[in-house]
Amino acid sequence: MPSYGFLKDKDAFFMAQALKEARKAYEEDEVPVGAVIIFENKIIARAYNQVEQLKDSTAHAEILAITQAENFLADKFLNKCAIYVTIEPCLMCLGAIVLARIETLVFACREPKFGAVFSLVNAAVLDFNHKLRIKEGILCQEAAVLMKSFFQKKRAG
Repeated sequence: MPSYGFLKDKDAFFMAQALKEARKAYEEDEVPVGAVIIFENKIIARAYNQVEQLKDSTAHAEILAITQAENFLADKFLNKCAIYVTIEPCLMCLGAIVLARIETLVFACREPKFGAVFSLVNAAVLDFNHKLRIKEGILCQEAAVLMKSFFQKKRAG
């Protein structure tokens, strides 16, 4: 197993990488969501929300990372890949994750207003033709602090 530096846990290491992406979004005044996609224990795609920058409501971190990973692997299916996302994916992103046949979804925190894995929709009970492994709660506190800080800054004006 490769060395993950000061983080001994693989999930924590990759989520920390997704958080780096989320911080880029924060700095660019985008909702701070970051994502990385892993294949064979290596990051093959990384992205952050760029909705405002690209003037594209679909430019979520997950969608941008999926496109990068599909280009990297030259395949529309991301079998044997995992995606790490700082916030529970919305319905659009969950659909893209399933359609890309990503094997594992790991996210930090639930998103009660738009999250479509457990919050608004329970993906575990949906009868998709592709079974997705889901893990949550990795570095949740760090992701939550970033989101709260962003929206407090927005409200302050």
